Amino acid sequence: MKLKKFTLQLDPLPATYAPSNKWSNKDMDPVPLDMRTWRWWHILAYWISDAFNVPTWQLASAMIAVGLGFKASIAAIVVGQIFISIPMTLHGYIGAKLHIPFPVLSRSSFGFYFSYFPIVSRVVLACFWFGIQTTTGGNCVREMIKAIWPSFASFPNHLPASAGTTSQAMLCYFLYWLIQFPFLLVHPTKIRYLFILKAILTPICGIALMAWAFNKTGGGPIFSDPSRLSGSAAAWQWLAGLNSVLGQWSTLAVNIGDFTRYARGPREQYVQPFIIPVAFTFISFMGISVTSASKIIYGDYYWDPLQLIALWGNSPGERAARFWCAFSFTIATLGTNIAANSISAGNDFNALLPRYLNIRRGSILCAIIGGWVLVPWYILASAPRFLGFAGGYTVFLAPIAGVMTSDFFLVKKGKVSVPAMYRPHSIYRYWNGINWRALLAMLVGCVPCFPGFLHNIEPSIGGQGVTYMFNISWLYGYFITAGVYWLLSFVFPDRDSLLDHTIYDDLQDQESIEGVGSDGSPEKGMVKEPSKVEGSL
Repeated sequence: MKLKKFTLQLDPLPATYAPSNKWSNKDMDPVPLDMRTWRWWHILAYWISDAFNVPTWQLASAMIAVGLGFKASIAAIVVGQIFISIPMTLHGYIGAKLHIPFPVLSRSSFGFYFSYFPIVSRVVLACFWFGIQTTTGGNCVREMIKAIWPSFASFPNHLPASAGTTSQAMLCYFLYWLIQFPFLLVHPTKIRYLFILKAILTPICGIALMAWAFNKTGGGPIFSDPSRLSGSAAAWQWLAGLNSVLGQWSTLAVNIGDFTRYARGPREQYVQPFIIPVAFTFISFMGISVTSASKIIYGDYYWDPLQLIALWGNSPGERAARFWCAFSFTIATLGTNIAANSISAGNDFNALLPRYLNIRRGSILCAIIGGWVLVPWYILASAPRFLGFAGGYTVFLAPIAGVMTSDFFLVKKGKVSVPAMYRPHSIYRYWNGINWRALLAMLVGCVPCFPGFLHNIEPSIGGQGVTYMFNISWLYGYFITAGVYWLLSFVFPDRDSLLDHTIYDDLQDQESIEGVGSDGSPEKGMVKEPSKVEGSL
């Protein structure tokens, strides 16, 4: 029996549209009909599961800490989630209509080669946040172990202070990384079951914690404390809080199509503008309620729920409650890390090296780079500037989203060629692979906010004045960039890329994506026109 020769290259299956596997592979190609399995309730579960995590629980903490007050903080969260649901729904529509991933779609907006800028931007952040979320997951595992074996709290440390962690924390981090790893191997078409489980399990924990808080205290002082700010100071702090809400999910607003591409059709994802504000606001309200109660019960505000449950005693009932809460937050962190980071990074790595990487290999690479190479525990302990860099990267992500929205809906009016997005010399080559309109619009959207971005990394750079533009960087970057891109495209149109109908497939002309109903059956009268792609090789 002849053994197959080992090679790092993927099996050279013929790509559907690309001239070679240098530009695409099976995971990058449009999702075939039999793999479009996501229904509206899967997307509903996806967002409920994504909303329940420690960062969302703590969403209002910074705003209340600087003196905004409960009502103003909740208002910022509600308004922010409504705003972020706009690109989520629009870009989710594109993914559900064309069934292509974000890296491929970005070629039609930015040009075949300039599209690597948003792809690389996204993959760097995905790896970084993967490591940060894994650190949170390790903390969850620590509380679970302490609930089972209280003596684990005194686990001896053999690491120096310069390591930025302890032996106990590193052991728990490694255990969580191992627990998480098998889920990275699950294809996105199957991972929806994890989101359903998380959407059922984790809210029960949150509601139980909130009920405990109100039963113990009746609400606590946060709900009655007035805002300590007024006038312009309150207004700018509110905008800063709004910007932080928008920035939390600005990455997913760019690449939500990586998930909605598996939907049966565009109508499946119309639940997004309703569930996003409701789910995130409710989870944030839970966090405020429990934190407010902690002030009365323990004498201080504990915004981190893991720190709060660590204060519970060692009676059998308290240990069981601590284990259940820690387990729920473990599942919550796992689902969020896969949804927001590993699958997204897998798609991005896939686009960078499609000959060698698919989504599964890309997710594994993300787990290695984000989990170990970037040493996230050390970053959290000693590198606040890098945290400032990652937190302020919305300066670039919002303009990227603005270009994508404007290009598809305002400029091209939804009429694009899917096969052309896979061919480097097609109508989306623009000028040497760069859509200069997107580049100029990005500069207009980024440059005014860039000093504030630098100030967010290093406070000694610039004065207080540069923070004002940074506090509205998402709103400015998204809407201004979208407007400038539309204006440039109107004055200097790229006529080759403006089509009179959508081209889905130059091989099979019998089925239209628009002609597939929400139940997967063809809709009457929706048959795609025969097409031929310009510039194909």
